[in-house]
Formats: sequence, C-alpha cells, structure tokens
Amino acid sequence: MQRYFLNENAELHQRFFITNSEDIHHILNVMRMDVGDTIIINFNQQRTYESQLITLQKDCIEIETSREIDLNTEMPVNVTICSGLIKSDKYEWLLQKATELGAHHFIATQMDRSVVKLNVQKADKKVVRWQKIVKEAAEQSYRQIVPKVEFISNFKTIYDMINQYDYVLMAYEESAKSGERSLLKNCIQNFAPDAKILLLFGPEGGFSQDEVAALHNKVKCVGLGPRILRAETAPLYALSAISYQLELK
Repeated sequence: MQRYFLNENAELHQRFFITNSEDIHHILNVMRMDVGDTIIINFNQQRTYESQLITLQKDCIEIETSREIDLNTEMPVNVTICSGLIKSDKYEWLLQKATELGAHHFIATQMDRSVVKLNVQKADKKVVRWQKIVKEAAEQSYRQIVPKVEFISNFKTIYDMINQYDYVLMAYEESAKSGERSLLKNCIQNFAPDAKILLLFGPEGGFSQDEVAALHNKVKCVGLGPRILRAETAPLYALSAISYQLELK
C-alpha cells in the first residue's frame, strides 16, 4: 500500500488535506487511485494510519484516517551522518541508501579535501533536491519520519555542535590501516536507547590532519574493518553495523 507523509498531529477518523503537488500527481496519475481507495499516511510523533481517499482534486486531496497501524520501523537510536562534500551523484546515492538503513539526519559540509564546492545559491537548490530524494526513500522503505538534510558551509561549525550528541565517532582510515578493529563494535554495544549519535565521514580525500587534530579530544576515531571504503560506502557500513547490533536480536 502506498505511503505518504503529513506534518500533522492525527487521531482516528480525522480528515486532512494532501496539498503537496508531487504527492497529488503520484496519487492521481501514477497510482490512478479513486475515491474510497486506501493509502497509508505517516503523521507526527511516528503515528501511522490507513486513510481513505474522500475527495480528489488537482490541487488538493481530502483523506480520513480509518485505522491506526501499530508500527515501529525507526532505529532505536538517532543517527546523524555528517560527511564532507562528495560528487553529486554519489552523495544522492548515499542519501537514498542511508535513509533506507535508518539515518535520522544528514549534514553535508565543506572540508579541506572536498573537491566539490558549493556557494549559498547552489547549496539551497541542492538541499531541496536532496530533501526530495530522502522523502522518496523514506516512503519506499516504510520509514515513519523523513530525515532532515542540511548543508553547513564550514566544517568548524560542527565543532560547536558536538555537545548536542551523546556519542561522536569519526570514521578514520588511519585507524583502519593501523589494525583497529573493535572500537566501533564496543561503542555500538554501549549505545543507550534513544541516544543521539554523530558519525563523521570525510570526502573522497579523507580528513585533513588539521581536521583530525581539531577534533581528537572530542571524538572517538574508529576503523571500519580491514578494507578502505569509499566516501559514499562508509556511512552505509556504519549504519548496517548499528542495525545489526541493536535491531537484529
């Protein structure tokens, strides 16, 4: 059954309006639904309802919640993926797959070794596109929230955000090269329920020595196994490891 999101608080037998043009197009022209058909809507506070189509118009679709679904598809911890800017197609693929794997929040940022450069105007357009990709991935993968995507132009801004998180891990290739194998697993096993976790990943060229030095006393540098992973692959490895440890029990 097709799924959509509404930024509303919901109760049983309430009526709401879908006004997002892309959702309306999908319901009317792709799915070719009619009055009386049922869709699934994810509302605020991770509440999910089967909802019946009441009226269909080109600019607005009215629905009514008919049955609440007991569902929990979100990770037991809140994971933010902060990564250095990488090539556009690779980052879009990362966003899609990391959303499927349960990431809660994405931060793209300019790092010393980022080949890609964004000015404010380009960044605003990119974020709109990135958010759309994440929304579609969330619908496809039965997520109950749409992860937020943001761009921070200066990596140093991240330094001031670290205290917002319960755990901060930096995926550092030098840790992997030196044979470090167990720290990531040990950290994950100690994650408390609902903990806020910040995972830091470098761009294609990795972190610079200055970036590592600036964060060395605020983060744990972890290896991601014996192989060196691409910038777009490393976050997926980490999310998969978290899911395996915390969700497959």
